[in-house]
Amino acid sequence: MLLSIKVELKPNNKQVTAFRKASGVARHAYNWANALVKDVLVQRETDKTIKVPSAIDLHKRLVAEVKSENAWYYETNKNVPQQALKELRTAWDRCFKKIAKQPKFKKKGQCDSFYLESGSKAAPKIKNDGKRIKLPSIGWVRLAEPLPVTATHNCVISRTADKWFIAIKYEVEKPSIEGQRPTVGVDIGIKELAVCSNGKVFKNPKTYRRMSKRLKHLQRQVSKKVKGSNNRKKAVTKLAKIHARIANIRKDAIHKLTTYLAKNHSIIKIEDLHVKAFLKNHRLAGAIADCGMYEFRRQLEYKTEKFSSQLILVDTMFPSSQICSNCGNHRHKMPLKNRVYICPDCGHIEDRDLNASKNIERWFEGIFIPTLPSQTVSSTGMACGVDKPFSCQTKATLKQEVNAKTTYV
Repeated sequence: MLLSIKVELKPNNKQVTAFRKASGVARHAYNWANALVKDVLVQRETDKTIKVPSAIDLHKRLVAEVKSENAWYYETNKNVPQQALKELRTAWDRCFKKIAKQPKFKKKGQCDSFYLESGSKAAPKIKNDGKRIKLPSIGWVRLAEPLPVTATHNCVISRTADKWFIAIKYEVEKPSIEGQRPTVGVDIGIKELAVCSNGKVFKNPKTYRRMSKRLKHLQRQVSKKVKGSNNRKKAVTKLAKIHARIANIRKDAIHKLTTYLAKNHSIIKIEDLHVKAFLKNHRLAGAIADCGMYEFRRQLEYKTEKFSSQLILVDTMFPSSQICSNCGNHRHKMPLKNRVYICPDCGHIEDRDLNASKNIERWFEGIFIPTLPSQTVSSTGMACGVDKPFSCQTKATLKQEVNAKTTYV
């Protein structure tokens, strides 16, 4: 199994200058190629015989037209502009397939990164001794913590706030899991990060909300500084540190949660949430974004594969919060302000999120969903029911046609 790891670097001033030069070269090559492709697309509107240049074509033109005029290109490794052109061509391929929008031009100081390569998979030449790593064209750079492998053939250097990181890929064997593991349903929310059907609750750190006052203060300080001044650069760095700290706390909470779920359970069931649609609710968009719902699902996808678990996505329309986990009664819709579920049929009282997680755990494909008491089934309705019952029901629900008369369910 192929995994990636990201470790902080401890470069000196000379190495930081080399990192910034390489990031500048990668950004310049990316923006130059992006402008070239856009010009070609404009020409293709009148002449379809003009071909959109590939990554190889872009590199040939870069060597002939750009490198000959800009000698500072040769101060960095040759892989830096080459990989930037490959990434741009990949971005345009995604745009042509209508997977993503057109790639934007990169801006200095935002998402600085570059690619380095040396050797091959069979004979990697980027080696480290646990405390340092030897990068091509840069030399030995100190590591904040040791890497899991002693050699690799490629890596990505990136900057977050005022810190530099290295990311590598390495093969890892799947850990052996002994014994039977239970199934768990997980309800993701805003009040609590996650509530499991076994009763375990993971608190939501709500880091962005706790640091919002500090963020507003620093953003105000940035707006008051003169553009291009050193004071503005210092203020921007302080603001970037706070944003990085918020992201790190959020990722740490999600990593601990997903590792616990994937390692200790054989089957994990979560709701297939459409996070992008949730963010359109501007009253809750900030709180939803602070939870990291998409990152939670992304991490579960690869961690379940690592720990030989299974991830099941529950249907988006499954009313997990409206069904009683005790008797299976489907009550009226519950507004978000109601945090306790009270069943009008059996009188069962339980926390809203815990009740939903139990319903998510017993979900399966084709599960029978009881209708609301206020809804009626007309003679034109479809046949209802499935062969398997709801877990709280004692008998299977058979498919049957509805009578001509209006029936109250």
